[in-house]
Amino acid sequence: MNSNEMNEILEQHEIWFFSRGKNGEKADLKNAKLGDAELSGVNLRSANLRGADLGGVDLRGADLNDADLRGANLRGSNLRGADLRGANLRGANLREANLRGTDLKSASLKGADLDYTDLSSADLSNADLRGVDLNNADLQDINLTSTDLPKSTFIIFGEKYFISICGDNVRVGCEVHSASEWRQFSKQDIIDMGDDWLKFHPRLLDIIDFYCGKGERPEWLKAQNDDL
Repeated sequence: MNSNEMNEILEQHEIWFFSRGKNGEKADLKNAKLGDAELSGVNLRSANLRGADLGGVDLRGADLNDADLRGANLRGSNLRGADLRGANLRGANLREANLRGTDLKSASLKGADLDYTDLSSADLSNADLRGVDLNNADLQDINLTSTDLPKSTFIIFGEKYFISICGDNVRVGCEVHSASEWRQFSKQDIIDMGDDWLKFHPRLLDIIDFYCGKGERPEWLKAQNDDL
């Protein structure tokens, strides 16, 4: 789709939106190839973008409220600060996308690919994240009020470091390891992670025990506790 065609669709959609459907035409971009489009700040509220290819597209600040993005390709796209409230993103590819600070209230992301997606500071209150793998997603400072999270996924707030648990994988700050690996690290491994990690490690193991099932403490930590 060339830029003239895209501009005409956006103009007609704008008229449709502000006339409440009386004039213009709602944007229908189902399965459209939009990899070269410049869409930052555009109004595509309630548009049909189902199956559209938006990989790598700049959508910063775009209004995609209630848009149909089911199965859309948004891999590597920049959606920072976009309005995706109530959007349908079921099965969408959001791998490596930038969703930092994005408003995703009540959005459906069921089955979406969020591998290595930046969701930091995003608002996902009342969103549906069932069936999503969040192991490698950045969830720092995220709002998860009343969010439907994937099975065996827990986000722990109020600790010294941000902690997320997805199945057996435990992210602490920027460190991601399995629960068993956290239990097996040597004292030097923990020291190498940072100045305060040695003090925090017993607390982390308590959290892992609570959410993942009780496990063994490393011998060096047992010996350290015996010396106290």
